[in-house]
Amino acid sequence: MNLLKLLPVIFSLLLLGAHFSRIGINSLSIIALLFPFLLLFKYPWVPRVIQVVLVLGALEWIRATLMYIDIRIDKGEDWLRLAVIIGVVALFTGLSSLSFQHPSLKKLYRLLS
Repeated sequence: MNLLKLLPVIFSLLLLGAHFSRIGINSLSIIALLFPFLLLFKYPWVPRVIQVVLVLGALEWIRATLMYIDIRIDKGEDWLRLAVIIGVVALFTGLSSLSFQHPSLKKLYRLLS
C-alpha cells in the first residue's frame, strides 16, 4: 500500500529524468532515474533528500517553462497551453514531496512528527 503513496514521487522523478534526457543532460537524467531506488532504503534521511530533489525539480520545471515561453513568444507562437501544462507538472512535482507527510510513510522511514 505504501507503494501507492510513493507513486507521485516516483512519477515526478521519472518525468525529471525524461526532461533532462530531452534537453541533453544525460548525467542528470541518469541520476533522476536512479533516485526512486533510494526509496528502498528505510532511513530517515532518504525522504528529506528526495524532498529537496523534488523541490529543486519543481524549480527546474518553472525555469524551463519561462525559457520555453520566451522561445514561443519570439517565434510568435501560442504559449499559454505550454505554460499551463508545464506549470501543472511543476506543481505536481513540488506537491509530490508532501507524500512523505502521510503517517504510514512517516512510520516506514522513522520520521519524527
